[in-house]
Amino acid sequence: MITLVFSYSHADEALLNELQKHLSPLIRTGKIITWHDRRIVPGQEFEPQIDQYFSEADIILLLVSSDFIDSDYCYQIEMVNALERHKRGEAIVIPVILRECAWHQLPFGRLMAATLDGKPISKFASHDEGYVQVVDAVSRAIASLEAKKPQQSVHVPSPALG
Repeated sequence: MITLVFSYSHADEALLNELQKHLSPLIRTGKIITWHDRRIVPGQEFEPQIDQYFSEADIILLLVSSDFIDSDYCYQIEMVNALERHKRGEAIVIPVILRECAWHQLPFGRLMAATLDGKPISKFASHDEGYVQVVDAVSRAIASLEAKKPQQSVHVPSPALG
């Protein structure tokens, strides 16, 4: 199963929750499991949990907004580590532009965003339309990851020559 992790600013939590709902078909069909930092259990240290999930994720969605860019943790830790894994071919990083912001000149600005032409979710007449494009982008990333997995060959013994 593909693991998908969200990197986002808590200021954008409502948008994260909406995106999570739209990803439900991929979750219900067993294509992905998702994780974000609100799943950390009280009493656990948050940094090791975040590090673990980000180091094991197959797909990392950067939920980009001015708040995301302004967050030292999102930008300097989560985004930098995600892009390093992306460069090494260990994960697929997909920017999801939530709200209009100056993102093109940043390190992830060279990556294809989830929506057509990187249109911010907030600019769609219906946010649902934007989220559907994100689900389609995630589905394509899943297909790419599945195509890279080594095919399991089934050994069929040849009939005995008699």
